[in-house]
Amino acid sequence: MTPAPIMTIRGLSKAFGGIQAVDDCTFDVPPRLITGLIGPNGAGKTTIFNLVTGFLRADRGSIRLNGEELLGLAPHRVEQRGIARTFQHLRLWNKMTVLENVLLGCQGRAGENVFTLFLRPGLVRDEEARARRRAMEVLSFFGLTSRAHDLAEDLAYPEQKLLSMARILATDAEVLLLDEPTSGLDTEWLHRIVPMVRGLVDQGKTVLLIEHNMELVSQLSDEVVFLHQGHVLARGKADEITKDPALTEIYFGV
Repeated sequence: MTPAPIMTIRGLSKAFGGIQAVDDCTFDVPPRLITGLIGPNGAGKTTIFNLVTGFLRADRGSIRLNGEELLGLAPHRVEQRGIARTFQHLRLWNKMTVLENVLLGCQGRAGENVFTLFLRPGLVRDEEARARRRAMEVLSFFGLTSRAHDLAEDLAYPEQKLLSMARILATDAEVLLLDEPTSGLDTEWLHRIVPMVRGLVDQGKTVLLIEHNMELVSQLSDEVVFLHQGHVLARGKADEITKDPALTEIYFGV
């Protein structure tokens, strides 16, 4: 029996002036799998990420997580509901340590209420200890334990990529959106990062990713959604989509 989708996108549309960036886009994201969002430049991939995470407001449509509507929520509210993302251009706190960057993702409930600081200081201490343990677990998963006390700006670019993923894993969000997680990496780092991305599913996460390397799409993705001119042109298993001659022609423009 096929499980119900964890996220559903229905009739999603967004225009910028006269340009229709996303056009009546509809697809499902199955739970605890990796879904690749692919297509030529300008297909609407990053715009969809921005719509899902509240950084852009859709003109129309629906975005539901576990049946709950997300459309119109601010980015921090979307994250609280269970969706976290990375960005093409890394958004790290460069003057903070690697550990501090990850701790920002470990927002305990006790720390959200200022009165707790006065009324239940013991609980706050427990939350801080829990957050630190969780942050170190995440850093260990990404092989960054030895860099925990280094500044983020002192990391090599591939390590900064890992840190950006570590930050969103620390949020305990159900759905992780990875925007080009392997871009700019050499072969050695690709061999290291690909198993880590696959390992997110082993931790119970659902992953929606944007990736331009078709070979990596096949390695990483369980399912693929092919976008063209803002709408879904095809979807299916990664091998089927990436080996379709008609789609390959559209993708590479040949």
